[in-house]
Amino acid sequence: MRTVLEKMPFTSCGGFSWERALGCRKLTYGGCEVQRVEVRDVKGLLPLMVLMVIVFLLLVLWENELTGDVMLTSIEHLHVDYPQNTVPRRYCNYMILQRVIREPDHTCTKLHVFIHERPQKINSVCTSSKKKSCPNYSEVFCFQSETRFRMTVCQLIDDGTKYPACRYHISPIEGFILVTCDDLGPVNFQGYVE
Repeated sequence: MRTVLEKMPFTSCGGFSWERALGCRKLTYGGCEVQRVEVRDVKGLLPLMVLMVIVFLLLVLWENELTGDVMLTSIEHLHVDYPQNTVPRRYCNYMILQRVIREPDHTCTKLHVFIHERPQKINSVCTSSKKKSCPNYSEVFCFQSETRFRMTVCQLIDDGTKYPACRYHISPIEGFILVTCDDLGPVNFQGYVE
């Protein structure tokens, strides 16, 4: 870095010493000390500063993208409540708010199901011999559980309500669950059969 020939004055009157703080030369004018510090050229730092800002923004965006994807696609986050939460009243309202379950346009989801079984038992559905077409997607295959699972069905009371003002009717049921799977286990909950 090259040094600029111009000097920048700092004044000190009283107890604080710029000489000790900055390690610079001092001159006295009228009872006050005038400090002179050599200013360095900062143009060499500009590319480094720009690079640091870009890296910071990339890290922030990457973190938000990762947490958003995990939260939105995790079957365990969206549908598994084991052991069942002991909220005595308004179970659906509480759970849907706690897990931030809503439609992409920020309206309340019309129907949501919470499964009250161990995640290991839900994972075993992917090895079930009961494989059939999913009700929502004709080309995708679903695996149906071989045993009935305890579930809570949350049905929206007022259609078109904006999140978080959602109110739900609660229906505890037992039924066979339908899930799509990949090599690691269940990917999406597709519904249930009573």
